[in-house]
Amino acid sequence: MSSFFARRVIVAPRSLRAFSTTATRPLAKVTIVGNLADSPELQATSTGRDIIKYSVASNSGSKENRHTSWFRVASFEPEGPRREFLQSLQKGSLVYVEGDVSINQWEDAEGNSRTSFNIIQQRIELLRRPYSQVDSSSGDQAAAGGI
Repeated sequence: MSSFFARRVIVAPRSLRAFSTTATRPLAKVTIVGNLADSPELQATSTGRDIIKYSVASNSGSKENRHTSWFRVASFEPEGPRREFLQSLQKGSLVYVEGDVSINQWEDAEGNSRTSFNIIQQRIELLRRPYSQVDSSSGDQAAAGGI
């Protein structure tokens, strides 16, 4: 004897989301935790708009198989305290970055196919300032009252 069990399955319409009343939108985001490769640099685009560029190095894998990935990030932060904060960050700072991602493909002057992975910063947090390189001999003298 075989028995047949029917189970009622309810499928939500694709146009509705349980947590929001707005329509869904495409999304491409990235989160990076890593060290600044250098201090952020203020530049101008070809249209004259200010852009701050910086690179973040993020390590993955075990100690024996450590791999570093480098990410170039751009920020269009307007003038103000947040922009000043971003520009004050030093090489080696451990940062948390959230950004929007896009991938562009093009052909260079030699006809080679190229791809770029672009990150536009939406949020940055300083997790740790870089370790300072204190000269131990001068530090000992200062502690002893010598300097």
